[in-house]
Amino acid sequence: MSLQLVKFVIVGIGLGLAAGIGVYTFWYAKGYSYLSNDPASCANCHVMNEQYDGWLKSSHKTVATCNDCHTPHNFIGKYYTKASNGFWHSYYFTTNTFHEPIQITEGNREVAEESCRYCHQQMVESITVSADKEHYEQVSCIRCHRNVGHQH
Repeated sequence: MSLQLVKFVIVGIGLGLAAGIGVYTFWYAKGYSYLSNDPASCANCHVMNEQYDGWLKSSHKTVATCNDCHTPHNFIGKYYTKASNGFWHSYYFTTNTFHEPIQITEGNREVAEESCRYCHQQMVESITVSADKEHYEQVSCIRCHRNVGHQH
């Protein structure tokens, strides 16, 4: 057997193992459920149970799912955010380095803020417009309405 063939076989075995472990991990972690719009999938991980239970008691339960508030309202932004969050949630959970209780990142806070403004566009437009552009300060929906999506 030539050295080149041995290298080819070793690389093939390595790629096969990586693919197999990846598929098994995706299946075991119910990764397919994150492609759906089902809020229960967010509670696959026990770290999110408090947020899911809070959403079940919230005023938004009947009008919004997790994706409506926590992903951008365009196809690419939505799935990029889901993939990024999925990777980092898995990483921190696997390495046991997540903060408990879970905390939202600044980037995800911005997505949620934009989602509030997207759905309540007519209402928030009147409170964010300022004639004095030098002293304009954006009002945060989340700061005042923290309990809307998740009862705390």
